[in-house]
Amino acid sequence: MWVEKTKSGNYKFVERYKDYLTGKKKKASVTLEKNNASARKQAAEMLAGIIAERQTAPAAPEKITLKKLVSEYLAYKKRTVKLSTYRRDFYQCQAFLEILGEDTLVNNLTASYIKNRFIASGEDNSRLNERRVRLMTLLNWGFENDYIKDVNFLRKLKPFPDDPHKVKIQDKYMEDYELEAVLKTMDHERWKLFTEFLVLSGLRIGEAVSLDRKDVDFENQCIHVTKTFDGNNKIITTPKSFCSIRDVYMQPELFQLCRKINIFIRKESIWLGYRSNLFFCNDKGICINYATYNKYLKKVTLEVLGRKLTAHSLRHTHASLLLASGVTIDAISRRLGHENSRVTRRIYLHITQKLKERDNDQIRDLKII
Repeated sequence: MWVEKTKSGNYKFVERYKDYLTGKKKKASVTLEKNNASARKQAAEMLAGIIAERQTAPAAPEKITLKKLVSEYLAYKKRTVKLSTYRRDFYQCQAFLEILGEDTLVNNLTASYIKNRFIASGEDNSRLNERRVRLMTLLNWGFENDYIKDVNFLRKLKPFPDDPHKVKIQDKYMEDYELEAVLKTMDHERWKLFTEFLVLSGLRIGEAVSLDRKDVDFENQCIHVTKTFDGNNKIITTPKSFCSIRDVYMQPELFQLCRKINIFIRKESIWLGYRSNLFFCNDKGICINYATYNKYLKKVTLEVLGRKLTAHSLRHTHASLLLASGVTIDAISRRLGHENSRVTRRIYLHITQKLKERDNDQIRDLKII
């Protein structure tokens, strides 16, 4: 420790120490009016306390409530994720507060308490498994940011058994003959065109809804996918991931359909008097409503197939039709906008098995000699 006299006539007592986080030399100082034995002793004690405080890692607070943790977590998410993701996390967190209790001390949580509260909520196992994953994300974030002391108990929080009515992979898409029957039944021209577009392009509904006219490049026969429509917040935003930014080749069938859609929208805009830069819009010239289209699609598919399908099922249908035509899984993954897809691979395995069975049926009764 050394002493420096200040311009005001006081004395600054300085001590050097090594910072435990950076390994660099740093200084701590206190200023007193006098420089005598008593003052030096007092300064040494004060400096020791300052250095000890700086060298001690912050401990997780003992009594942080779930409500407080959720508040801090959502504030962080609001700064770092897209609005659509934030909304999803917000509603999940509200469910945690209701199920587990907002005054629950997070450092007192146990696997058995969480499991029992989840079961008592009465939600089905599929929903509970989704909540389990989201809760683990929240609690791990709390641990990483020094709000929670330990999260080893999460290893005991196992998934709930799958519900017996879980949808089979073959119910997530349509066979070619099923698609033909559904399209023939559709009596709404706009939704029929939109259904064909989703099946032939493989675009996510948000990607299709957000397309501008300039995104559909007839000269180079491709669709430029660079954005998506957030249906919850009614905004056009960045796509799901970096891999989602892509050019989708317009095969002849899709090329002709896009020309047909272009003519349909232009004629309608003249007839109804709206102006829009969107490639596909509603009868007011704005982005189509997810819920309205899905409601119509579910109604038709239930009537024709006996099961309800959503817009995302058309993306799976696109993948299955390409797979059945011999297109590789890697080529399809790139076209769909991701490097890998668990669902696409499950469809691939299912289609591959069906093709083997079809080949066997053709060969079974064949006499070669």
